[in-house]
Amino acid sequence: MAVPDGSNPIAQEPRRFYDGGIDASPGQPEVLPDPGSDARIELERIVEDGRECFMMQRRIAYRDRHLGELLVPRETGTFHTDLTSVPTFLTWLVPKTGEHLPATLLHDGLSHPEGTPEYTSTDGEVVWRAEADRVLRDALADAGTALIRRWLIWSAVAMATMLRGEGTNWSTWLKWRYRLIVGVTGLGILVLGTWATLDLFDVEVSWLGGLWWMGDRPWWVELVGGLTAAIVFSVVWSVTWGRFWRAGAVVGVSLAVLLHVTAALLIVSAMYQVMERLTKKAPRTVHALAWLGLLAALAGFIAVLATA
Repeated sequence: MAVPDGSNPIAQEPRRFYDGGIDASPGQPEVLPDPGSDARIELERIVEDGRECFMMQRRIAYRDRHLGELLVPRETGTFHTDLTSVPTFLTWLVPKTGEHLPATLLHDGLSHPEGTPEYTSTDGEVVWRAEADRVLRDALADAGTALIRRWLIWSAVAMATMLRGEGTNWSTWLKWRYRLIVGVTGLGILVLGTWATLDLFDVEVSWLGGLWWMGDRPWWVELVGGLTAAIVFSVVWSVTWGRFWRAGAVVGVSLAVLLHVTAALLIVSAMYQVMERLTKKAPRTVHALAWLGLLAALAGFIAVLATA
């Protein structure tokens, strides 16, 4: 089945989600889906190898516009989810839970790792990974997710699909082509973003010239030039993403505009993780470092007052 390109707007229809009942298991007869009842998200928290995840106690049913009824998970007894899969340092942008949770749980249930059977809808439609991503995009709209967050989530998921290639039924050549495109996109944004930042702050590198769209202009003109160039270049380059060009445009613009914020959050997050591990492995060392940091801050404060 061809994957719709997302050019047609989705009208929100929350009743497409409904109670999926419970799948049959030893000692548990099947509870059939009930289109007249709201979807019920019942989760059991478990910890595996120190990582938190959840088991769904009931299925979610969703009536897709192209595939018909979808029931997830296939087996509640073996299905695990981490809710909305998003790095910790980006949860300010897309939180783990919220109005988008039913759609992200649906997507988790439709996705399958390489080598496992593909998901099949109630109507017998095989759901490949790219189609599951499209279902996510539509379901996010039906769940009431705001437009910008909806496209951010779908674009990130589509990019992950291009990188992994699992459950896509793509040829080996196509998988590596998509991986190369995503890699070049990220590298290009990193290089041009760093270059533009050096140009903005007039940092001279002997072998590196200035960017012609920024030039030697007032700082605010250079800032606008760098920002607009990042948007234009990202949108133009997105055509290399093929049928995922919309995802390419969203990912490119987001990464380019939020490059410095993302870098700062990565650094802060990495520092926190290091301190967290040190606290567990060497609490006395951390305690000593905390006192040294406090003394250094006090000495710096006194020095500033002395020069006033």
